Amino acid sequence: MLIALLAQATALEAAQDAVPLPVKPELLPGTKEWKSNTLNELFTLQFSKMDPAEWEYAAYQLGLRAVYVLVLLTLAWTLSSWAASVVRATLTRVKFDETLTLFLSTLMRWTILLLAALSCLSYFGVQTTSFAALIGAAGLAIGLAFQGTLSNFAAGAMLLIFRPYKVGDTVNVASYTGKVAEIELFTTAIDTSDNRRIIVPNSSIFGAVIENITYHAVRRADVNVGTGYADDIDQTRAVLEAAVRSVADVVATPAPEVILTDLGASSVNWQVRGWAKRESFGAAKQAIIRAVKLGLDEARISIPFPQLDLHLDPPGPEPAPSPAPPEPVRWAPKISNT
Repeated sequence: MLIALLAQATALEAAQDAVPLPVKPELLPGTKEWKSNTLNELFTLQFSKMDPAEWEYAAYQLGLRAVYVLVLLTLAWTLSSWAASVVRATLTRVKFDETLTLFLSTLMRWTILLLAALSCLSYFGVQTTSFAALIGAAGLAIGLAFQGTLSNFAAGAMLLIFRPYKVGDTVNVASYTGKVAEIELFTTAIDTSDNRRIIVPNSSIFGAVIENITYHAVRRADVNVGTGYADDIDQTRAVLEAAVRSVADVVATPAPEVILTDLGASSVNWQVRGWAKRESFGAAKQAIIRAVKLGLDEARISIPFPQLDLHLDPPGPEPAPSPAPPEPVRWAPKISNT
């Protein structure tokens, strides 16, 4: 019985081995089906099924496609630069906001380059829709890894939407003062008065206090000065008012002011206030300081420096000498001769 079962099993295995395996269908080289099958084997990495003729055709097609991709990327790079220049020139000509002009021109360039890259991938048979699942799966990891970068991106988007400042404004942000040179999605470039370029992350700007120094067309320059207590107050006020009104860069509206602030320890303190256009604010303040000094000197009104009065008491009678201390008692032991 056992021998019969073994013989039956051996016969079944032999019958299974005798079943022919599916073979690759024979296609005539050069036909549409043959070309499609060759490219399908290539892109699905079935290299063992490819014969020399198919390898030759695949190399030829890949070479042509590589040349096509290089030409397409070169054209896309040139076209993107040209399109960005056109957008920037057009918006500048119509006096569009400079910040949004730079942003839109950069967005145009990268959009063209992205479309060209997707076209190249599609031409090689890569399904671009398949990247959606990969991007979704990696989204959480990327978000955690680039948390700081994404916060800068979100802050940059808020700055571009709400626009608390624009390119060309003088601002004080993140402890830096200077003129805004560029506003990008991740950083803001600031040029200081001594011609230094400061790159500040947008998250450090949007989450803190923003001071736009040149937001208004007219600014006020304050000059503090002190005069002597012996000088006439009304005459001093008249001299200071004439000095601030003599400055050419000081505008008539709002009117300049001279304020008596307080009576200091060594001087009567004043504040001279003059309004000037933001373009000439620095020169106007310097001119006000010069006019105040020259006006006070001409009117012989003193500008005292901090003083300290020292009062010395007259010498009195000399104190009586203190008695001399008593002599210490010396003790010596007595030695007996007995």
